[in-house]
Amino acid sequence: MSDTSRAACVIGWPAGHSRSPLIHNYWIKQHGIEGEYRREAVPPEAFEDFVRNLASKGYVGANVTLPHKEAALALSEPDDRAEAVGAANTLWFDGKTLHATNTDVEGFVENLNASCRSWDRGLDSALVLGAGGAARAVVYALVQRGVERIHVANRTLARAEEFRERFGKGINPVRWEEASGLLGVADLLVNTTSLGMTGQGDIELPLDHLQPSAVVADIVYTPLETKLLAAARERGLRTADGLGMLLHQAVHGFELWFGVRPEVTPELRALVEADLRKDVRK
Repeated sequence: MSDTSRAACVIGWPAGHSRSPLIHNYWIKQHGIEGEYRREAVPPEAFEDFVRNLASKGYVGANVTLPHKEAALALSEPDDRAEAVGAANTLWFDGKTLHATNTDVEGFVENLNASCRSWDRGLDSALVLGAGGAARAVVYALVQRGVERIHVANRTLARAEEFRERFGKGINPVRWEEASGLLGVADLLVNTTSLGMTGQGDIELPLDHLQPSAVVADIVYTPLETKLLAAARERGLRTADGLGMLLHQAVHGFELWFGVRPEVTPELRALVEADLRKDVRK
């Protein structure tokens, strides 16, 4: 690699499923940048050494995916967003200092902005399914947006209760089986669990209880249309899918590493959709 070229990567275990190389290399080519984006499969026991030697490996930064997002905080200088969420998915260098942020937050918001115009107008109450790392990013985004009441439903109530400790009294932790009873007051329903993903079972909720103005978002993108989103669209509700969030969360990292702010276009989405369908056919 020449002195003027730049490289970034996604670090995960495993990493082969990641579509990040497809997205970032598309933008690299589109903008005529001398650079490359790669996959790095790094097991948990080797993650610290890999990150501490990121620059010597020729990288200007990296994405971090499962299971490393929380470990990345301790090895970097996280911004307020990453600290609040408790996980980092983007690393970059400012001089010799390795910084971290969480672009899942803006990926969630920008996807809704693009898919459901004025989605947050009059948004007083949201129902978030799940209490993992993705849920933390979503809840943080909603708190920052000024949503007054956020119900967090999870099979393990204690994990949902941690959200109130982290994000404040506007969080209402509830048991999973209580979620259906809250649909009538939810202006926004967000699935952050793996339910709906191929082979993971589906979410069974009576969406007819939702108001006609409600928005339904799902972070799952395999399949492209989950049964939750299909049911919501059948009812005429506005929706935002997981692929849109994946694409929008990649924008800021690319800007940090390569100095250009890229756009999420229909052409890029079609490229990633085709790749996802290719996997389904295998």
